[in-house]
Amino acid sequence: MTKEAEKVNEEQRKLQVTGGSTFILSLPKDWAIRNELKRGSSMLVREEDDGSLSIAPSSFPKKEKQDEAFIKAATNDNPDAVMRTAISAYLDGYNILHIKAQGQRVLSSKLRNHLKNFARHYLVGTEIVIDTPTDLTLQVLLNYPELTVQNALSRMSIIASSMHKEAITALKKLDYTTAKSVIETDREVNRFGLYIVRLLKLAVSNPRIVKEIGLNSQKDCLGYRLIGKAVERTADHATKIAENTLLLKEHVSDEIIEKIDQLSSLANSMFESAMDALFRHDFNLAESVIEKLGQAHKLEKETVISLQHLKIEEVVNLRLVIESVRRTAEYASDISEVVLNLNVDSVLT
Repeated sequence: MTKEAEKVNEEQRKLQVTGGSTFILSLPKDWAIRNELKRGSSMLVREEDDGSLSIAPSSFPKKEKQDEAFIKAATNDNPDAVMRTAISAYLDGYNILHIKAQGQRVLSSKLRNHLKNFARHYLVGTEIVIDTPTDLTLQVLLNYPELTVQNALSRMSIIASSMHKEAITALKKLDYTTAKSVIETDREVNRFGLYIVRLLKLAVSNPRIVKEIGLNSQKDCLGYRLIGKAVERTADHATKIAENTLLLKEHVSDEIIEKIDQLSSLANSMFESAMDALFRHDFNLAESVIEKLGQAHKLEKETVISLQHLKIEEVVNLRLVIESVRRTAEYASDISEVVLNLNVDSVLT
């Protein structure tokens, strides 16, 4: 909307005082007539986060999302396609998801098992409340204050950091069992990531729940979305380290392991400090993380040089490991940049 269009719906009215202590502001007559208001009509007045007031008739229709989503599934539908529809409804804030067979048919056992496994592993706070041949119903039972954005991010970051450490341990010992465990743990991070997206989408469409999910204002939603994605990608790179470890046939030399371990310690320390800066609203700590990125790039180059005498197959796998460790440091820097944006007011004079 242009500034000229905004002014059409805007007018100045003077505040008046009656009885010596009561402030009165008259309402536009045309607006009152359109909303069928008369003397004695009940009004709702709400103070917003920015200090402005919202005024509406008590009878004003509330634009609230329907709580239930109905998804029709045909016999030949791709289970992944149905699942993606269910995920979209979950992220869009629906609390009850009905997956129903189309027509008089039944849901295939493959589809039902696929959806049930996905719900258990990836949709936080969701339970299967109906499971029949024709209807699979999922219900979100978790309330916002029970798991805020910060709490979910904290859990995500702890898991991601642990995954990184375990992946490096697997590399050092050439421990395939530990490497496989890291790969399986990645879904824990993803499930919290989906939950955070759900909360942020709800907050963007409904400012009343911003405080309930643990944020200060709607403008913080984009920053937290970027951070959540960066944490997910950090966990993904821990998974890649584990996957490349599974491809190695021989133990890596102590010299190379020492260099990778040095780069890994720096990268993971940066990641943990970036998340600490977020939760503590610490502008200076976030700045210190960004300043370490150059050191990480230098260590990466030194580590790559140490690979020059290895077999080509080993070089490829270890080069990918080193790249993933470096990306962990870069995501830590990305998170810190968002923290600076969220907390810049604390250093302005």
